[in-house]
Amino acid sequence: MNINIDMRLIKLKNQDILLIESKGDNIEIKTVDIMHRVHSTLKKIKEKLPESLFMQIHRSYIINFTKIIDIQDNSVLIERNVIPISRSNRPNLMQRLNLL
Repeated sequence: MNINIDMRLIKLKNQDILLIESKGDNIEIKTVDIMHRVHSTLKKIKEKLPESLFMQIHRSYIINFTKIIDIQDNSVLIERNVIPISRSNRPNLMQRLNLL
């Protein structure tokens, strides 16, 4: 995925992206090494991502579900990040992970 940051085009490997969080008018793309802040919307970023790796689990979060370490009640753990799962998205996540 390519993103524009401060007039530079940065290429990110999809497998390196852990999660994407919406913060107002910006989004934060957290990778294994670094966090990038981009002026965009979650919807625009979601369109660029392959559905085979990524899933929106909350109004403010898209995760790389291959990076999930643990699932507990209404949250997932990716690296040291605890991400909430909305009630409406939980069944889809469980189905994608074949845990139903």
